[in-house]
Amino acid sequence: MNRTRTEYISTKSLGASRLSDYVSLIKPRLTSVVVFTAVASFVVAAQLAVNGIDILLLAIGGFGVAGASNTLNQALEKDFDILMKRTKNRPVAAGRLTMSNAVMFAGFLCLLGITALAVFNVLTAFLGMLAFITYAFVYTPLKRYSSAAIFVGAVAGAMPMVIGVVAFTGSFTWLALSLFVIQFAWQYPHFWAIGYLGFEDYTKAGFRFIPTEDGAISRSLGMSSLFYSCLVTLVSILMTIYGLVGLPAGMVMILLGSMYVRYAYIFHRKFDERSARSLMFTSLLYIPLVLIILIIDKI
Repeated sequence: MNRTRTEYISTKSLGASRLSDYVSLIKPRLTSVVVFTAVASFVVAAQLAVNGIDILLLAIGGFGVAGASNTLNQALEKDFDILMKRTKNRPVAAGRLTMSNAVMFAGFLCLLGITALAVFNVLTAFLGMLAFITYAFVYTPLKRYSSAAIFVGAVAGAMPMVIGVVAFTGSFTWLALSLFVIQFAWQYPHFWAIGYLGFEDYTKAGFRFIPTEDGAISRSLGMSSLFYSCLVTLVSILMTIYGLVGLPAGMVMILLGSMYVRYAYIFHRKFDERSARSLMFTSLLYIPLVLIILIIDKI
């Protein structure tokens, strides 16, 4: 009796642990950001004229594509993840899940996501597949060789905004382009701040996406962060001028962009851990606040 109970508890614990590993493969926090940006941009494009089924389908689509991308990313980088403190305990790197487990799970998630997106229109499904392929098969391996990976990653990372708008409109619009550029440009200061803080770990693991000068981090990261934060603010100004957003909401977006520029400038000038951390936290707040403002503007 006791042995049977012990075996049952052990099996139950193992099942819970395995489930936890599969959940961690999709990087829940990152995936939730993708789902939020896609759904929020859909709501903005629809001017709140949405229903629960559409929201659910888009959330499933975003979850599937993002989860598949993150899962395959961990599968392909398992030999590098084991070398970094931050990632060495990931399921595939630590050996708790096999490469085939991860690949099959990624395939299932991708099929689920693309099917859900295809319900809206073919272009939405195409953009979802393009984002998946770009992130998993271009950005992921390119990180080991060139800083060009950041450009590719930024393109893939900006796709959720476009997918949300196109899911409603069925075509590219100025709103889709504007949101794409904002999220694309926003990622550079975000990536560079994270790259600065994790430079030693990334270098140790063999990643080469952070520009260097004589073995040290290149100060070009600061100038790049400043340039792209200015671009984010410029797009907000243009959206306000051309009526894509109301004046009150536009002014708040410009104010948020100016704050982003301020912290990017501080990072450029001081180029230390404290300024990089401040820029990173500012970047994490920027996109959700902008989308909330845009939704309120449509109300």
